[in-house]
Amino acid sequence: MTELTRTLKTLGLHYSAEHLDDIVSHATKKRFTPRQLFEHVAHLENQERARRSLERRLSRSRLGPFKPMADFEWDWPDKISRTDVDAALELDFLERDRNVVLVAAEGLGKTMIARNIIHNAILAGRSALFLSAAELLLDLGSQESARGLDRRLKHYARVGLLAIDEIGYLSYDVRNADLLFQLVSMRYEKKPLVLTTNLHFSEWPRIFPGAACTTALIDRVVHHADIIPIEGKSYRLRDATEDKKKRSRSRRRKKT
Repeated sequence: MTELTRTLKTLGLHYSAEHLDDIVSHATKKRFTPRQLFEHVAHLENQERARRSLERRLSRSRLGPFKPMADFEWDWPDKISRTDVDAALELDFLERDRNVVLVAAEGLGKTMIARNIIHNAILAGRSALFLSAAELLLDLGSQESARGLDRRLKHYARVGLLAIDEIGYLSYDVRNADLLFQLVSMRYEKKPLVLTTNLHFSEWPRIFPGAACTTALIDRVVHHADIIPIEGKSYRLRDATEDKKKRSRSRRRKKT
């Protein structure tokens, strides 16, 4: 058994090597034919490799903890197209290499939706990455050589689905605008993007003041894009207000 276990590991059949006794016992109990035994081992190995692949994609995605869409309060925003959001969550845009742009003020769930889109893409077997615009541009801007920058740009360009969160919360200089334009251009009509922004495209020049590429950047983002606007008041502001009221009532009860 020791020699067989070693051979199985050499062949890359790690699950079978680790669970050899159980597999042999199960095959004996079920009276598998040699063909059935091979089919069973192949199924187990394929299942295990799919599991490990999913774990790797989730680990590399930088997705972090997030709320599932089951917790999304559809009746809270004043304006939202559930049909468009559901289509994005079902990954319809991936087959056509289209972008998804979620436009909403702070606290309306655009980041929550974007994270769920990325999670669904990973479950569907895609490589995906989620990061904020600040994280992306800090990484690109910190490269000390042209070769290093080229390597990082290609890294982000290769990802099957890239989500860039919080475009519009900070202003960036001309170099950062150029870096983002380079990346968007490398992915243009090849690999889709998911973007979240709190500003309408007419306001994007405020994000990159003085950058000549802003118009071209917007043009490449929206050319093949499903734009989903969300309007209303902030969830977090509502929750903070309700929490304040609860504390106030609690204090009054204690005084009474």
